[in-house]
Amino acid sequence: MLSLVGYEAESRDLSIALVGDAMVNRKLDQYREPAYLAMVEILRSADLTLSNLETQINEFEPTWAQKPDSISWQVGAPERIDDLKWMGVGAVTISNNHSYDYGEAGFLATMRHLRTRGLPFAGGGMNLAEARTPAMLDLAQGRVAFMGATTTFSVDAEAGSSRPDFSGKPGVNAIHHELVHHVPRTLFNALVEAKVRLGYKEYENVKDRFHPHRVQPYDEGTEVRIFGQKFRLADSYDMHTSCSREDLRGIEPWIRGAGKQADWRVYSVHCHESGDTGLIHEVARETPPEFLVEFARWTIDQGCDLFVSSGPHFLRGIEIYKGKPIFYSLGNFIFHNETVQKQPEPAYRRQGLGHEHTPGDWGAARSGDDAYGFSVDPAFFRSVIAVCEHASGRLKEVKLYPVELGFGQPLSQRGRPMLAERPVADEILGSLQRLSAPFGTKITNSEGVGLIRVE
Repeated sequence: MLSLVGYEAESRDLSIALVGDAMVNRKLDQYREPAYLAMVEILRSADLTLSNLETQINEFEPTWAQKPDSISWQVGAPERIDDLKWMGVGAVTISNNHSYDYGEAGFLATMRHLRTRGLPFAGGGMNLAEARTPAMLDLAQGRVAFMGATTTFSVDAEAGSSRPDFSGKPGVNAIHHELVHHVPRTLFNALVEAKVRLGYKEYENVKDRFHPHRVQPYDEGTEVRIFGQKFRLADSYDMHTSCSREDLRGIEPWIRGAGKQADWRVYSVHCHESGDTGLIHEVARETPPEFLVEFARWTIDQGCDLFVSSGPHFLRGIEIYKGKPIFYSLGNFIFHNETVQKQPEPAYRRQGLGHEHTPGDWGAARSGDDAYGFSVDPAFFRSVIAVCEHASGRLKEVKLYPVELGFGQPLSQRGRPMLAERPVADEILGSLQRLSAPFGTKITNSEGVGLIRVE
């Protein structure tokens, strides 16, 4: 008698591990610390591990950097892709503010090396449609559609739409947002008068004059646009941000279509922007911007099973929205930002260095020999691995494994993650509990591992 055996994917059981930004340019497979190997085992044990690749991958094939106003140009050798795969990373996004550090040539080289070495990616492509296309990841537990985008980007990095007679522009899936300042009557009247007396037109730059459809309509009686900003009449000072409706309309079909071809849908966004600037600095930087919260919840409403963000280089809160997890920032995972082996001339000039200096001098100068910047703030060196456990198609729990990236270590060593030991693990989870409380998320600390149970 013929025995019928069902597909494993029918169980709808899936574990997805999420980590933050991978800014990688050093070898990773030679270390032997128990806390490091235990961390790698967590990544490998998940059915799928996802990250954001916040660096170009090339061998300095491009002859020049495209961003003279940048602070640093991030590049990793193609072999670093093998290191990520060795750690268990199964796919990455390539949409972030470093995606175009060496321009289009470096971006194309990154995609080529990822394809050659077999690491799937999302969030970038040869045109806008391709940048929005999901990476389809076939697992024994089901098919995962992985999509990526960035809200922090240079204009030249945006992917462009193709036409029947034009191939489009390579780049990232960029999500735009609008900022509206709310101001009281006194200032509003002054802005209106300034606009008239200074001779500002409705369209304040060349782009807007030649492309008036790009300008959002507004009410002349309650809104005024001047100095490249939009101001709205209100009772008090405030500011609000919202996602571009055009971007939402363009992204929605890809999420919908992915649901017809895959069992699971994941969206990842790179976002450096912060929330309410009226808050004190430490609080504001920990708060996700209004438009990111809007977009995250919108992706869940469109059918995504999970949303994850990175970008600010430190942790932000976690929300369980309609039974689905939203991670507003997982911070850094690999942070080799000071050990790039070559930097273009503007990078040296930005640090006050000349032709007699070398990459080692540049890396040390960024932090004033560890006197300021990233190296003096432990928040940039603390994160978590988030493992989302699904059973029968529903999120059951999220396990949070605290990781520490070598705060206080010399430049040659810091930036590499390993499982955090207590009491640092307790401090990391305590911060995440505080950051997640405004979203109504309860995180318990079980012997140094965070746990979110979903009813």
